[in-house]
Amino acid sequence: MRFLHTMLRVGDLDTSIRFYCEVLGMQLLRREDFPEGRFTLAFVGYGDESDHTVIELTHNWDTSAYTIGDAYGHIALGVDDIYATCDEITAKGGKVTRAPGAMKHGTTIIAFVEDPNGYKIELIQTGK
Repeated sequence: MRFLHTMLRVGDLDTSIRFYCEVLGMQLLRREDFPEGRFTLAFVGYGDESDHTVIELTHNWDTSAYTIGDAYGHIALGVDDIYATCDEITAKGGKVTRAPGAMKHGTTIIAFVEDPNGYKIELIQTGK
């Protein structure tokens, strides 16, 4: 078994696709409308679904916003240079909500950004 995808419900699909692709550097892998169900699915990621875990963005046509429950945590991305990555995200209009630094009670360097829907994305320094 392996992880295939994580699904996020989004209010504005095009804005969300732009964020994940233009700000975080993912690719739009596929997008499909389901008119009878009044929803669209878009899959984004850093590589083909056959060997990468991806994000499924689900847009229900009749819902413009969601309340993020307090049980939801975050998505995590490993980055080589967390400081440069945060600078790039900010330059592209992304929102860094926690600047890079050591995690509380630890030494791992992390930062947090927020997508247009309010979902948190943790960046974890993986490079030296």
